[in-house]
Amino acid sequence: MVKTGVVIGECHRRHRHQEFIKFLNTIDAVVRETEPEQTAAHLVLDNYATHKTPAVQRWLKRHPRYHLHFTPTSASWLNQVERVFADLTEKQLRRGVFRSVAALEQSAMEYLDARNEDARPFTWTADANTILRRVARHRDHAACKKL
Repeated sequence: MVKTGVVIGECHRRHRHQEFIKFLNTIDAVVRETEPEQTAAHLVLDNYATHKTPAVQRWLKRHPRYHLHFTPTSASWLNQVERVFADLTEKQLRRGVFRSVAALEQSAMEYLDARNEDARPFTWTADANTILRRVARHRDHAACKKL
């Protein structure tokens, strides 16, 4: 959660709408426990079709506090999520030896549990002008490569 820095995670073998709804139920349980009922919850998602099925739409109608926002590909909003995955890989998984998928999943969930013990929100360290300069530099560099 952006407000607290807590990361809510689950491992599912498949990525269908059924698993997404299970994850939404997990999110709802955490949010209900930590936030007053009237607080809106905004979920930022990629454009994966699973997030838009009729079953998910029905879930959202039954849970009106939730609002989905879909990001374009390469959106900077996802940098926070990518940072968590990079930390998970670097600090927990890279040098690990896992004899099964279940052992890998257990290790990932143990990392999230430990991280959430002292959760802190992400803070941007660069100001808007610095970020825009980097974007312009990258755009210019990409344009040069095409020539």
